[in-house]
Amino acid sequence: MAGFLSFVRRVYLTLYNWIVFAGWAQVLYFAIRTLKETGHENVYDAIEKPLQLAQTAAVLEILHGLVGLVRSPVSATLPQIGSRLFLTWGILYSFPEVRSHFLVTSLVISWSITEIIRYSFFGLKEALGFAPSWHLWLRYSSFLLLYPTGITSEVGLIYLALPHIKSSEMYSVRMPNILNFSFDYFYATIIVLAIYVPGSPHMYRYMLGQRKSALSKSKRE
Repeated sequence: MAGFLSFVRRVYLTLYNWIVFAGWAQVLYFAIRTLKETGHENVYDAIEKPLQLAQTAAVLEILHGLVGLVRSPVSATLPQIGSRLFLTWGILYSFPEVRSHFLVTSLVISWSITEIIRYSFFGLKEALGFAPSWHLWLRYSSFLLLYPTGITSEVGLIYLALPHIKSSEMYSVRMPNILNFSFDYFYATIIVLAIYVPGSPHMYRYMLGQRKSALSKSKRE
């Protein structure tokens, strides 16, 4: 029975990784094609649906960690996925005013290259039990450049959205109301922005530690 469950787990994770890989490959392809043909102003319109699907699918990774399908700690996975979902739905989807900025292009290219490498790496590991050494190196080294470009784009887009968040009052709840509760999306977004200050260096150091451990282990093997 344990062997059968292990087989089902591998098949499921293999399919999951390659399906999401295909989604991010679409994002990268449409982004580059649109950038080349019509410019960065139209990139978001070209990648909106595949971006939303591929990024939202990452919610399953939190569940994978919670139920023990993967060894990744939820404490590391949750903030990464949470910030991505906030950008995807809470900023880009909600505030069209920022969609034509060139930071959208740098964001989706950084995200998609990162995820194409990551999902194909784990897809190979689940399907074959191993990944080539060059793929391992890419998995644990590409973030050295792509994490700073991605984070810079995220922070820049959140900052650019702030005036539109404030003027529109979207997602804000004002009193009086039946629940006697108020919520200001503008100030919540500022708090999210502030979390990037300590959060980004912490995550970068965490990934450096992962890189050192993974590459050292591969050399021993």
